[in-house]
Amino acid sequence: MITKIIDENSIAVMPEDSDDLLNLRRIIKEGDRIVGDTTRAIKLEKDYARPDKGERIRVRIALNVEKILLDDVLDRLRIGGTISESSNESVSHGSHHSFILKVNDSITITKKNWLPIEKKLVESNNKQIGFVLIAIDTGDCGLARLRGTHLEFIPNIYSGSGGKRYKTSFNIENFFEQIQQAAISIVRETDSIVIFGPGETKKRFSNFLQKSQNWQKYKIQVVEGIDSGGEDGIYTFTKSQTMREIMSESKLAKVSSIIDEIMLRANKKSRKFTMGFEETYKANQLGAVELLVFSDKAIQSNDEQQIIEFLNDAESKGVKTYSVDSSTDIGLRVTGLGGIVSLLRYAIEF
Repeated sequence: MITKIIDENSIAVMPEDSDDLLNLRRIIKEGDRIVGDTTRAIKLEKDYARPDKGERIRVRIALNVEKILLDDVLDRLRIGGTISESSNESVSHGSHHSFILKVNDSITITKKNWLPIEKKLVESNNKQIGFVLIAIDTGDCGLARLRGTHLEFIPNIYSGSGGKRYKTSFNIENFFEQIQQAAISIVRETDSIVIFGPGETKKRFSNFLQKSQNWQKYKIQVVEGIDSGGEDGIYTFTKSQTMREIMSESKLAKVSSIIDEIMLRANKKSRKFTMGFEETYKANQLGAVELLVFSDKAIQSNDEQQIIEFLNDAESKGVKTYSVDSSTDIGLRVTGLGGIVSLLRYAIEF
């Protein structure tokens, strides 16, 4: 999340991924003031204009928050309330409006008093490193950006190579150029580049990138042991031990280790873990939760406000929380375990 402190009561924010939108859902509350750009339908005053028709204009408004909820699970945030200020005199104050906040939209949040947990959530993803994953073979290439526990894919790129059986005028340099242009569209300044796949194509592509001045500022790693290209190669990598080793400080690697530890404790009949909301809620009330992972399934299957309050309460007690979604195998595993799981400091009988 990109942030800028305006004064002691106001912070400007721009969410960069679904994790940031979820954090904003946990931060913004009824009674807060939101300032941002939105669209508003203005009725036409022209002769012969149809009364049900209007012009949709771009306007900057200040909104006193009355209601907030996640829309389409974690992809958008809907903020409803009454307009207190606007940049267009045609927009009446006191009327109701809803912001639809998406990734890369910016707003300013003003609170009478910022709680420590709210400030922590605003800053939580600021230093998070991203990874551009490239799963390349001579036939195709998969590209995705991993930030936190979310994978953002772009469509597979195909080389047009006819394979070993067919003679073609295939030029691998042109294929590499296509991949490079696609990667430029998703890479960020602080990202690392991870290249893998079968054969020697990954090394040739790495050499190709390193010859370009545009890519010399990035850390580029070539990884062995992943024998699939394309989107399948990306998924194989994110489930591998290799991923955990080279991305040991990433959120995905940490969450993967937590899930494996939960499964290990389950096999040993230990009671130092929970699965599902009810068990985790009870453990949190007792102060027993150490680490907690939840998926979008937890929000879909339970009362949203109850889940948000639970997560904030857990984190205020020192619990480290991680969110995951269905873009990775880890997110699907957490969903299959009830949507919320945790590691406990001590055993509890339910």
